[in-house]
Amino acid sequence: MRRLNLNTPFLHLILPLLTGLGLGLVYSWFISPVTYVDANPALLRADFKDQYRIVIAAAYASTRDLARARARLDLLGETDPIAQLSAQAQRMLAAGESFEQARPLAQLATDLSQGFASAPSTDTPLPAFNTPETNPTPTITETSEIEPESLEEPTSTPPPTLSFDQTPLVPVTAETSAPRPTFTPTPGPGAPFALVGQETVCDPAQPGLMQFMLLDSRHRQAAGVEIIVTWNQGEDRFFTGFKPELGDGYADFIMQANTVYNIRIVTGGSYVPNVTAPSCVDPNGLSYIGGLLLTFQQP
Repeated sequence: MRRLNLNTPFLHLILPLLTGLGLGLVYSWFISPVTYVDANPALLRADFKDQYRIVIAAAYASTRDLARARARLDLLGETDPIAQLSAQAQRMLAAGESFEQARPLAQLATDLSQGFASAPSTDTPLPAFNTPETNPTPTITETSEIEPESLEEPTSTPPPTLSFDQTPLVPVTAETSAPRPTFTPTPGPGAPFALVGQETVCDPAQPGLMQFMLLDSRHRQAAGVEIIVTWNQGEDRFFTGFKPELGDGYADFIMQANTVYNIRIVTGGSYVPNVTAPSCVDPNGLSYIGGLLLTFQQP
């Protein structure tokens, strides 16, 4: 049997290289691993990129500096930062976070798409109700007179007798106030939305566009309402208010031909089944997929 010769020049070269490589890996991985400082945002993990976008959107909501926000987003190296902002806002709402937390992301995406900073959104003030003045309580005055028989200094004689004369009780006339106004209670934010309008929209530039407009009981547009559209091939969830330039209660969805859709408004559980895309005809006589405008309102 032939024995391995350890004195060959080849082994003398390979063994030190392997030993050095192993010691280098142990040092770089365990003893002194690499620490990134001031790394490029494009190298961040997906969850850290989400936090980075939230910080950018919060800063933009405060400064309204659209150019600076765009420059910061460019550091992430994404091909479509607007789509990433919108998708993250949708994920936040789907995860149960409030609409106010996702609004800065949606607002930044909208302003980037339109190319200018829009006016900052403000909370809608609560309606003020006139509180009627209460009727003043009638006051009753009672007077009494004390007439001593004498004002002489007290002596050993019995104490003087005191007499009391009471005036009649006459109520003071109060001012006549107007009758109390009646107040009709309105449904709260959880009241169901009902379909109050369905219009066919024939626009060749937007074929198959299903548009939603949600109004509350005071005919104000309702933002942050979840809509679920289902069909045989799948399901899509989205929220109103992510296109403020079209309205806080606006949302849309692209329909396909020969497909039946079922619509559910999550708030209140309103359900509209068997919705299909209409057919429209252009001026040349060619047919194309039309759109729909569905209006929902709280009672």
